[in-house]
Amino acid sequence: MTSTVPAAVTRTAEGSALQAVLLDMDGTLVDTEGFWWDVEAEVFARLGHTLDDSWRHVVVGGPMSRSAGFLIEATGADITLAELSVLLNQGFEERIGHGLPLMPGAARLLAELSAHRIPTALVSASHRRIIDRVLTSLGPRHFALTVAGDEVSRTKPHPDPYLFAAAGLGADPARCAVVEDTATGVASAEAAGCQVVAVPSVAPIAPAPRRTVVPSLEQVDLTFLRALMPLG
Repeated sequence: MTSTVPAAVTRTAEGSALQAVLLDMDGTLVDTEGFWWDVEAEVFARLGHTLDDSWRHVVVGGPMSRSAGFLIEATGADITLAELSVLLNQGFEERIGHGLPLMPGAARLLAELSAHRIPTALVSASHRRIIDRVLTSLGPRHFALTVAGDEVSRTKPHPDPYLFAAAGLGADPARCAVVEDTATGVASAEAAGCQVVAVPSVAPIAPAPRRTVVPSLEQVDLTFLRALMPLG
């Protein structure tokens, strides 16, 4: 976990119930969910296996241990989880080295949160080495805290990453707005007790209590996030 500003800086605008904004990375801020699938397909092709496109919905949004483990079992590939994880991370780093597209609205939202001094955390199931590479494109200055999937004992869909982020920012999870793009990430944020905005990337996500679904991050701004907070 890394922090770029003191965790004590947790105050938002006076009168706002919003205490912090917690943002997923892949598929939410950066358009990389397709990158991961392409890398997985390429690695397994070298191992002599073709991935079924229907598996994409199974592996999206989860920790590498789960997605890679599923693909090994589904294909019967002769490779260990540790070996596959190295190959996938290497392949992804090579991909983002050729350019990293941000999701529409991501740069604007991050700039707005920074301008209003809203405590913001990046909460991802990706490993630290990947997050640090992506941060160069997102701008580390925008985040008071970043949480990687290999730095918590249980990553998404468990609540641990979002609980850790909220605690690190000194915020009540119920007063945190989370922006996610997958059912796995939404489950993690909701289990932590946060207010959730779902911006589906690969698979659809249905609306539910404490969950608002929008088609694009371009519809999400500070006013929108503050309106999600419970009264009282």
